[in-house]
Amino acid sequence: MITGIHHVSMKCGTEEELRKAKEFYLGILGLTVKREWPEGVMIDAGNCMIEIFSNGPGIREKGAIRHIAFGTDNADAMVQKVKDAGYEVFIEPNDIVIRSEPEFHARMAFCYGPLGEQIEFFQEQ
Repeated sequence: MITGIHHVSMKCGTEEELRKAKEFYLGILGLTVKREWPEGVMIDAGNCMIEIFSNGPGIREKGAIRHIAFGTDNADAMVQKVKDAGYEVFIEPNDIVIRSEPEFHARMAFCYGPLGEQIEFFQEQ
């Protein structure tokens, strides 16, 4: 009955945080708006959406969900865009091998987003 992930939701506490989040996801990462309302936005991320809203104080606790991973065809270029915009990259692009059967090769990197969220850029090889 599950057909996929519809959206990931994030909450920010102020209009300024919402503005910065929209600037990051739309302007820097190049995603597009699916729908928008006065306190929030739903952003099209290809195979799911990201919902960001600011209708009250945000909650800043790290839970079971560790990060958002975006598939990309160029992890290095995405990291450069994020760095150029002044965001912190805390794991530089690097090649990994997941020792599964069969082995899985990828290139990945991590940065912090405008709300403190961890974002992974994941490039299958």
